[in-house]
Amino acid sequence: MLDICLLVRVHVDALIAAQNDMGVCDAIRRNALVGKPVAMSAPHLPKVAGIDPTVPVSAHTAGPLDDVPAAPGAFLQDRLAGWVSDLTTLHELTERLAGTNTLDDALHELLGAGAALVGARRGLIVFEPSDRRGPVSTIGLGLAHADLGHIETVPRSATSYGRILDGLPGAEGPQTSPDLLGDTGLDPRHREVAARLGYAASYALPLTTAATGRLGAAVWLYDEPAEPLERQRHLVGLYARYAGAHLARLLELHRARAEVAALTDELRPGRLPRVPGVQLAARHRAAPRGGGDWYDAMALPEGALGLAVGSVGGSGPSALTAMGRLRAGLRAYAVMEGEDPVAVLSDLELLLRLTEPARSATALFACCEPAARKIVLAGAGHTPPLVTGDRRTEFVETTLSAPLGMLACWEAPSVEFAPAPGETLLLYTDGLLRRTGDSMDRAFARLHSAAASVPKALRRDAGSVADHVLRTVLPNGLDQVDSAEDVVILAARFD
Repeated sequence: MLDICLLVRVHVDALIAAQNDMGVCDAIRRNALVGKPVAMSAPHLPKVAGIDPTVPVSAHTAGPLDDVPAAPGAFLQDRLAGWVSDLTTLHELTERLAGTNTLDDALHELLGAGAALVGARRGLIVFEPSDRRGPVSTIGLGLAHADLGHIETVPRSATSYGRILDGLPGAEGPQTSPDLLGDTGLDPRHREVAARLGYAASYALPLTTAATGRLGAAVWLYDEPAEPLERQRHLVGLYARYAGAHLARLLELHRARAEVAALTDELRPGRLPRVPGVQLAARHRAAPRGGGDWYDAMALPEGALGLAVGSVGGSGPSALTAMGRLRAGLRAYAVMEGEDPVAVLSDLELLLRLTEPARSATALFACCEPAARKIVLAGAGHTPPLVTGDRRTEFVETTLSAPLGMLACWEAPSVEFAPAPGETLLLYTDGLLRRTGDSMDRAFARLHSAAASVPKALRRDAGSVADHVLRTVLPNGLDQVDSAEDVVILAARFD
């Protein structure tokens, strides 16, 4: 954006100086006195074949001042109007691009804005960073998925974007092909695809930055032999320079999120245990920055099963590290004294106090004995579990207790209850409630209603119950949107 502002300042300063030297103000005043209108625009240049911009831009061109036959003041004002129009359009397009938050959205915006600037109806972007670290994608404008497939069958070295991406000699800058079908040196396969898809010319630009190098290439396609005007090339070049910097920032953000997601996956259980009499399923939606919500399920001695969910305050790598430490500690304590959930959480509180003295966490641990149909659980500031079946859907009222790390000495009594055959116990984190955007009371009511409305046919499978609850509590893809809150659901159905 700084380049655009500097360009505006240079153009305006030059025009002011020219007007002062040539007495433009006097000319304008004389015209006004005799009733002559002051010209503020010039006739448009003849239309270049195939160019029909969808975004209105000025048709003024930069001709030498010596060629102006008369009325130099009107000409300079006309030139200024053209520059202002072009730069206003460029400013609007860059503002729209700056408002995109994902690579996919930015690439679509870049492709559409570039097509408007060069006067094309169709095009494609091949995003392929030169460091080979990904991601790699191809996005089309006015081209179906099958059309992109046809274009990809053309030998890469025969396409303008392929030469740019491969760094071939002479492909460092824009690539203009004003008449593809009339080019005798065109690859036969390229000619066949161009004729089938109905494009006859192309204009390609590399997407690069000084810091990251080549990011990809954009190609715009014309329905008839044509090429963009010099003014259009200049504008799209400025836009592509800004777009390259914006894409580089989004690429780093995308890679950071991918690394956080990979780390989160590594810290989650690789698979859920198989314990007779219990069917398990888990659903996890991680926040982009990496939240501290977690779950675990472990087989305990004498056929018992340990279930746990928890949430560590904060986000990012530090929260993930604390979460991994707590989960590993809880597994060890559960093996040693899993039949006493209060003792397990007391040990976990001591671990948190020693390793993360400035951090708090919530947790819930349940020891299940499927053969005896007995569940003993304790919670530390965590949301109460929910049991649902054909005959009841109700929250298991755990005793109020503070989160871990909040009091000098944490302790709370445990709760015992017996699940009926076919009932499912749902453990979850508060992210499921907070992502609704409702107050906590309304969110709890929504969760209760979702669990009670599970169709009878779906109650036989723990995964189906978890999916129904997730879709009902967070409809319209709310579980997939960017949010600071993790979502965890751990479902255990008892036979």
